[in-house]
Amino acid sequence: MKKYAFGVDIGGTTCKIGFFETDGHLLDKWEIRTNTAESGASILSDVARAIDNKLAQEGISKEEVEGVGVGVPGPVTSDGVVNRSVNLGWGIVDVEADLGALTGLPVKAGNDANVAALGEMWQGGASGCRDVVMVTLGTGVGGGIIVDGKVVAGYNGAGGEIGHITVSHDEIEPCNCGQYGCLEQYTSATGIVRVAKRKLAKTSEETTLRALPELTAKDIFDAAKAGDEVAIGLVDEVCGILGSALSNIACVTNPEVIVIGGGVSRAGDILIEAIQKHFMETAFHATRDTRFALAGLGNDAGMYGCVKLLLG
Repeated sequence: MKKYAFGVDIGGTTCKIGFFETDGHLLDKWEIRTNTAESGASILSDVARAIDNKLAQEGISKEEVEGVGVGVPGPVTSDGVVNRSVNLGWGIVDVEADLGALTGLPVKAGNDANVAALGEMWQGGASGCRDVVMVTLGTGVGGGIIVDGKVVAGYNGAGGEIGHITVSHDEIEPCNCGQYGCLEQYTSATGIVRVAKRKLAKTSEETTLRALPELTAKDIFDAAKAGDEVAIGLVDEVCGILGSALSNIACVTNPEVIVIGGGVSRAGDILIEAIQKHFMETAFHATRDTRFALAGLGNDAGMYGCVKLLLG
């Protein structure tokens, strides 16, 4: 194996690029803007230029580089073709072939949430495990499923889309995906606020949350930690939805560990404990030894996972 590799986590706003040794040591990381103009036509050429510039800066030849791992927000097939990425403006893009041609390096591509799960398995909160479910609670709800050390990508790359499991048949507002009652509508950062606003509109109970001009998920968890009864109830409600959904997933995948990441995970123990409590209430008996852990790599998980995807 060659000494160096790149991990590129392409997001809707920025591309996070990591320069690694292939033993997992991160040497440097930086970001470039994701240019989504003209259906994201320049994204891969911008990434290729950034890689070339880094190699020139370090005085390293491409013969010393194992390749480039890439994470993309959208379904990615096993041969590296993205089938529509709304955040990037892409339709069908053959990331592995196109970026490979631009860089002259081997390229391996995967879904961003799946590679984040790989990163956590390799160097993060699930280190040492081979059966992992990762849930990323951010603006949306992302998911990555690893069975026996391998990502479950599915027939057309949509495996692990945990955020679009239906958890309510009574929802009247659509999810961003067009369906109704998706997990993402209740347990993402925006979903938690949405649940809170609905509850505040229906109750006259005293709560510090009413005084906040721009309510956030962080505000709700902070208020719960401070003993606000309405906030405590909200945390229990959203974690009940998530814990139950995860117990269903555990029936199918039987993970050793479920890793919780994304911005909401910064709430820490109060989040993990509430999810685990509700998980245990509905879990199949043979899955009750599943443990829960906070993600250990933060926003770098995708970059690490991209390299792990490349290395196999």
